[in-house]
Amino acid sequence: MDLRSELLKSIWYAFTALDVEKSGKVSKSQLKVLSHNLCTVLSIPHDPVALEEHFREDDDGPVSSQGYMPYLNKYILDKVEEGAFVKENFDELCWTLTAKKNYHPEKNGKNILLPKDAFRLWCLFNFLSEDKYPLVMVSDEVEYLLKKICMAMNVELNYVELEDFISQDAVQQNGFTVWAFLDMMNTGRLTKGISRDSVSMAIEEVYREIVGDVLKEGYLWKRGQLRRNWTERWFTLRPSTLAYFASEDRKERKGSIMLDGNCCVEVLPDKDGKRCMFCLKTLSKTYEMSASDTKQRQEWTAAIQTAIRLHVEGKTSLHKDLKLKRREQREQRERRRKAKEEELQRLRALQEEKERKLAELELLKEAQRQAQALLEQDELRRRQQHEQMQQALEVQLREAEEARASMQAEMALKEAEAERQRKRIRELEEMQQRLEEALKLEIRARQDEEAFRYTQARLLAEEEEKMKALMTLQEEQEEYILKTQREKQELKQEMENKTRALEEAQRQLEEVRANRHKVDQDVVVAQRKLRQASTNVKHWNVQMNRLMHPIGPGEKRPSVGGFNASFRIPSQRDPGLRLRQNSENEEQPAEKKENVEKSESDKRLSQASNGDMDMS
Repeated sequence: MDLRSELLKSIWYAFTALDVEKSGKVSKSQLKVLSHNLCTVLSIPHDPVALEEHFREDDDGPVSSQGYMPYLNKYILDKVEEGAFVKENFDELCWTLTAKKNYHPEKNGKNILLPKDAFRLWCLFNFLSEDKYPLVMVSDEVEYLLKKICMAMNVELNYVELEDFISQDAVQQNGFTVWAFLDMMNTGRLTKGISRDSVSMAIEEVYREIVGDVLKEGYLWKRGQLRRNWTERWFTLRPSTLAYFASEDRKERKGSIMLDGNCCVEVLPDKDGKRCMFCLKTLSKTYEMSASDTKQRQEWTAAIQTAIRLHVEGKTSLHKDLKLKRREQREQRERRRKAKEEELQRLRALQEEKERKLAELELLKEAQRQAQALLEQDELRRRQQHEQMQQALEVQLREAEEARASMQAEMALKEAEAERQRKRIRELEEMQQRLEEALKLEIRARQDEEAFRYTQARLLAEEEEKMKALMTLQEEQEEYILKTQREKQELKQEMENKTRALEEAQRQLEEVRANRHKVDQDVVVAQRKLRQASTNVKHWNVQMNRLMHPIGPGEKRPSVGGFNASFRIPSQRDPGLRLRQNSENEEQPAEKKENVEKSESDKRLSQASNGDMDMS
């Protein structure tokens, strides 16, 4: 639905409100005022000269409803530019003109709707109404609108009251008019137990969503581009822009993000103390935002992706697209219903044709019976005639015998007559034979027809059995597929268990290796301490020997093979270290064991020599 169609719906209400006599004509002064007001709210420059030129005093001019449309299209609607005016102000002008005449909420004794709520419902009605005049809304769209309002109030729709209202004769014949819809809302039967403020807030939310093309609204934390600090903003998402404001009242606009096919949204991990983060990437910048919870982040990312998809598909409104889809679904249902009715009519026609053919068959059977009866009557008549002729011939023969001499000429004539009668009898007998053959052929054809019908019934029964077998095979195939899927799931679970077991074994192996490395380090430390202790013992032995045998003047130091050699402390080794080295030597190949043993012997010799040198 384009902008012109939307504007024409509101203008139609304003024009019909001015048509007091419902004659399709409005006075020139009223049309001038209406045109002037339309130009004002649509931000179109006025043209008083063209206005006077086109509003002339004749029935063929724009004073009539048919004549006003050319002027409206040429001088007003053709000059309208989308985005150059406020659509809500235009709707308020048309609502003001039509509500004074048609909207009277006090007649029901209740006034559930506030004036602004009635105006918003009127705008929603115009948006969802059919593109035919007079404007009406089908029951499916009414149910859709009421579901949206009830969903905004977190209540369920009262289908009983709705069905009672839809079942009225006026609604069934003409559909929902906006005034009947507003009267139904003002009765309060659909909003029992709900406060007036809740209804007003729900209507405003649905109005902004459907008429204002707001895909989603709410608070988000936004990270600054320069200062990189986090600030809470109120975001409003539309198919082409994502605007953010200082607060929920949307008075102070802080910025706007233009959406196009190059934009994309991504989910970010938690960081800097912020949870549920996501980012919106454009060609020039990347905007980081944080939602209150995971559900809100999912809803926002899905809504932004929907807006980008609508922009890529060249659509300006999500609900316009949904309205067209719902209309196509209704048309498809109507086509299916008509096709079903046509199929039923065709089946009824086939049934009638079958009954007609059966009736014709009965008539043929009756005609056959009548022909058989006529044939029997002809045979009886022929036999009677034959008997009569025989009797007459006998009488003639007797008369001929009595008067043969005098009646020879007459006998010749009688014989000729008898010959003709015999020939006729033969012809009748041949005709009887032909009739009998025709009757046999007809009986055979009837039998063939019965055989064909029996064959057809048998084939239908076989087809039904094969269809049942096919359905059985299909069910078995589905069961086999489910069984295969379960086995696959069990195999996958078993593989996961084995994988976990392998990972646990690897982890234990790593722990054993780490413990082994730690033990090796402990052994090295112990050896270092042992060598240090041995060195200290040797040092104190030397000191003690010096103290026990002081060297006098002119005396020499004793030789190495004396007391000091006998007091040598043998090198000590850790038995645990020896066992560990033996076990490692057993694990090494044979060629490496010799090298290890040789290195150990060299080490012992070096330690012994070092001990001897220290003792000396």
